Amino acid sequence: MTIGRTRRIADRYELSALPMPGGMGLVCEGYDIVLDRPVAIKQIRVEKARTPAELAVLVGRFRREARVTARIEHPGVPAVYDAAIDQSAESPDDAAELYVVMQLIRGMDLRDLVAEQGPLPVEWAVAVAAQICSVLSYAHAVPVVHRDLKPSNIMIDGSGAVKVLDFGVASVFGADTAQLTETGRPVGTRDYMAPEQFLGVGVSPRSDLYGLGCVLHEMLAGRKVLCGTGDAALRHVHGSPEPLRSLRPDVPVELERLVLDLLEKNPDDRPADAHAVHDRLVPHLPSPGTAPRGPSGLADPTRPYRAPLAPKSRLGLRTEPGPARPAPPALSDALVQEGEEKAVRLFEEGRFTQAAHVLDELLDQADPLDPRLAETRRIHAGVLLAGEDFRRALGAFKYLAAEAKNGRDLREYRQHIALCLATLGEHEQALEEYRSLLPEAPDTETIVLRQKIADLLLALHRADEAADLLRSLVSELPPEHPSAVRSRELLKRIQLAGGATG
Repeated sequence: MTIGRTRRIADRYELSALPMPGGMGLVCEGYDIVLDRPVAIKQIRVEKARTPAELAVLVGRFRREARVTARIEHPGVPAVYDAAIDQSAESPDDAAELYVVMQLIRGMDLRDLVAEQGPLPVEWAVAVAAQICSVLSYAHAVPVVHRDLKPSNIMIDGSGAVKVLDFGVASVFGADTAQLTETGRPVGTRDYMAPEQFLGVGVSPRSDLYGLGCVLHEMLAGRKVLCGTGDAALRHVHGSPEPLRSLRPDVPVELERLVLDLLEKNPDDRPADAHAVHDRLVPHLPSPGTAPRGPSGLADPTRPYRAPLAPKSRLGLRTEPGPARPAPPALSDALVQEGEEKAVRLFEEGRFTQAAHVLDELLDQADPLDPRLAETRRIHAGVLLAGEDFRRALGAFKYLAAEAKNGRDLREYRQHIALCLATLGEHEQALEEYRSLLPEAPDTETIVLRQKIADLLLALHRADEAADLLRSLVSELPPEHPSAVRSRELLKRIQLAGGATG
């Protein structure tokens, strides 16, 4: 990890990671300092333009991406947050750099998944294709054609949801279509382009269906369709795809037929639209409640169909220290100090998410037994709590409590644990934690603890118990004490709600 000063664009977005190739632009992980959240930032690749005319095409296409993608309202398309113009380099207006700020998606793209796993289980491939159909149906209704559907533009996130990336080469029907081909070169990736794209006779939603056929074939066969030597354009324009069942006999006949229909040379011979393709995929999707086998440790793309609108998976929500890992190389004192200081600066600016990210990177690289990290872990837990990331804060404070040597520190950590539990709706556990703190708490803390216990009793609809505790606080405290004032107010509410009297 390298911790240093990061570049800020448009006085709002910070580039916090090295760029990755992303079609027509470079994609960086970044951070929105106003809304305290990570983002993806795509910068135009002006170096690809060799003439002013090509530069105009790239700039126009880049601006179109932000506007068009923002119009596709579907969870399978990363949300567009902003189209930013950076003029911070004291350059003239025509030299300003352009950025599109988008939702940051974490997961694995299909290119890497197939390269790593080979052919995917049939139900996995069908589930991915069905989710792509859903996205395309929304895009084609805008109307927008993606024009570059390929495995590297399709990502599966941690929940199994499919995201279709990079609508940056999309064309809006009837809107400046000529500009997109002004350079004389077709837009797209040669191994996945429909014959009509190569021939320059125009694209349509059925061109995307051809790309989907290429992707579905590759997921099921583990290799590209029409792969071989020679020009890819000639293979796609004149070649015949090998039927899937000759490569993989367990593929259902109907699914093989669908892929061959998607790969028809004439667009009119392909399925009518993405809806029709989805209808033909549905019989091959897993039923709700089933659990098809697939590669372990990977997000399951069938989950959105097996358990639609299900709660977020608990996988990855660790609330206890995990098993011991092999000790990584020791971090230098300077790097630990630099990371802590940067996190504290961000914390003081109210940038809690980014501060937590800095410390996450530091702790991920560190030996968990390194005694120097005790302070880092305390800062990390405090940042998570301040940023209201209560689930992760709970795990962080449980870790600190398990390692605590000082009674005062342990008491503080347990109070934070109780607060996190209460905020997460774990009222019974929070109540137990607060009550266990009472016997050893100093007098200055007991009033606050009793007030919190009363609040939790009310949350658990145990009004009689809450009223008894509130009356005891009223009787013991001076009338003007804040806890006495609040207790009287709560007692009135209990009575108005028809609860305890007296």
